[in-house]
Amino acid sequence: MLMSEPHELPAAPETDAHPVGSEPDAPATRKRPRPGERRVQILQTLASMLEQPGAERITTAALAARIGVSEAALYRHFASKAQMFEGLIEFIEQTVFSLSKQMIEREAGANPDPATLGRRQATRVMYLLVQFAEKNPGMVRVMCGDALVLEHERLQQRMNQFFERLELTFRQCLRPQAEATGSAKPSVHSQAQAAVLTAFIQGRLQRYARTGFKRLPSEQLEGALALLLA
Repeated sequence: MLMSEPHELPAAPETDAHPVGSEPDAPATRKRPRPGERRVQILQTLASMLEQPGAERITTAALAARIGVSEAALYRHFASKAQMFEGLIEFIEQTVFSLSKQMIEREAGANPDPATLGRRQATRVMYLLVQFAEKNPGMVRVMCGDALVLEHERLQQRMNQFFERLELTFRQCLRPQAEATGSAKPSVHSQAQAAVLTAFIQGRLQRYARTGFKRLPSEQLEGALALLLA
């Protein structure tokens, strides 16, 4: 069981007010979105559109039409479509790494044995990633780069940095265990394991996206991790 549930983009509040007055047929009024609400709605809608299997490159015109606003309204909240994708990437980063830190710390408090702690921590992080992916399939297309093709190159660079940071997280979990179990080269051993775990989750995310979200990342995960962390 995961220690904590991955976050989802917060729901945008309803903008249609209830009829005012006592008359049942009083016309409804539309509230103007509060600061930040429209921004969240834009990101939610973009993520939702990315969840469509085989979805083509999303244009700002299509995004605006889905929301029911003009393209100009989008640009009042984001300077470019690249900034919209950066908003999704920031959500991925904050969710994954904040929850990973919590889980790693909790596992250390519950199971301080260095000979097994690293494996348990790495396993928790992997299950977190898998659960996040299955709850947020649109985000998976961003993580594996499918949604970033033909977009600004800095977006793919930022996702590359995400996986570099993830690999470092795995390495930091596993090195103390390698030292405690008498590995002749604990640094090399933990680096190799961390690299393999990172490549594994990248492959699972790509398969999930490219099968139209049919092949779940959690498929036979327990057995795979038993082999990878042996």
